[in-house]
Amino acid sequence: MSTAVAETTTTTETTTTAPAAGGLREGAFGNARALQCRECGTEVALGPQYACPECFGPLEVAYDFPAVTREEIEAGPRNIWRYKALLPVPSDIEESPNTEPGFTRLLEARNLGAALGLRKLWVKDDSTNPTNSFKDRVVACALSAARELDAKVFACPSTGNLANAVAAAGARAGIKTVVFIPSNLEQPKQVNSAVYTDRLVAVDGNYDDVNKLASEIAGEEEGWAFVNVNVRPFYAEGSKTLGYEIAEQLGWRLPDQVVIPVASGSQLTKVDKAFQELVALGLVEDKPYRIFGAQATGCSPVSVAYKAGTDAIRPVKPDTIAKSLAIGNPADGIYVLDICRRTGGAVEDISDEEVREGILLLARTEGIFTETAGGTTVGVLRKLVETGQLDTELETVVINTGMGLKTLDAVSDRVGAAATIAPSYDAFVAAGIV
Repeated sequence: MSTAVAETTTTTETTTTAPAAGGLREGAFGNARALQCRECGTEVALGPQYACPECFGPLEVAYDFPAVTREEIEAGPRNIWRYKALLPVPSDIEESPNTEPGFTRLLEARNLGAALGLRKLWVKDDSTNPTNSFKDRVVACALSAARELDAKVFACPSTGNLANAVAAAGARAGIKTVVFIPSNLEQPKQVNSAVYTDRLVAVDGNYDDVNKLASEIAGEEEGWAFVNVNVRPFYAEGSKTLGYEIAEQLGWRLPDQVVIPVASGSQLTKVDKAFQELVALGLVEDKPYRIFGAQATGCSPVSVAYKAGTDAIRPVKPDTIAKSLAIGNPADGIYVLDICRRTGGAVEDISDEEVREGILLLARTEGIFTETAGGTTVGVLRKLVETGQLDTELETVVINTGMGLKTLDAVSDRVGAAATIAPSYDAFVAAGIV
């Protein structure tokens, strides 16, 4: 399980080590060594690039990690910067204004577990981050990179949560911020972004259209840091902190099974990377674990490929209420397939109706109001149990990535007053509420 980590911590004969990018202050990216191609292993200088110059494969951050102890991590702040030695950020990261996300609760979900027949279930609840989604984690790392690269504009294409996080982080950092969203995005998510920035740009098209536009702008405009485009390798590393926290909050051990929503697929791949890094650093004991991916049927190219037993992921036009997962051409889809197959997990999908049911199930068993992405994950968890793909005796963690107040329309026609009665005891009795 530690092979991939070895490739990120040492230089092999197949890589070409690049010098640091000019103009960067010493330690600008902490213990990060270079950007390394996930396909051919070529290394290039740390900087605003995301595609390998040799094979055009995706780049990710490679490190030379120092010895890190549990005690050092536990002595750190109660946010993602407790793991700064394992992230591409400077040692003085806490001194720069940021939203300080992370170290969200890991809730033992006894009621939900009982309803689904699971012996031990936990919910990693990232809805309590500063802008109420896990995106605050990745944006904090991207913001650090943007600062070190002296970017003048902080930007993103987004399905909603990322726009919220970028707009808030940019406001906190005092940097000009521009966010691009599909014009049909849920209204609460649009408002959530617009309160932080007056540069919210709605684009006629789906997320893939918005992402293409962002890539064109990044190629033409100088000084723009698009968090999930030209600084994507740094941005993506923020998702590792979910894996670090789960292990730490479980008493420095890995769970048996994890169910993770899949949009681009980056979050799932980085949770796996986090687990492997913790093992390689001796912070947790090595053990088998299974990773499962969750998609909505209306945008399920990775699930379709998994079930077909192929590596060919065919892009689709999204048609689902789970808009935060509506990425029809997922950049990390192939790596999601590899991880789920390698660990003995799976990728599954559910209908929009099952997404709504998942939202209500989590709310009415554990008091957590999740958005459609969380409804997808809980719904897939239930389907995995019903189809026998998930072992009900093993300890399981399900990740809730966002707050339900952002997607009220998904369930607003399904809930409401149980009755309208006169202000009298007799009327209450007659209504038969309980």
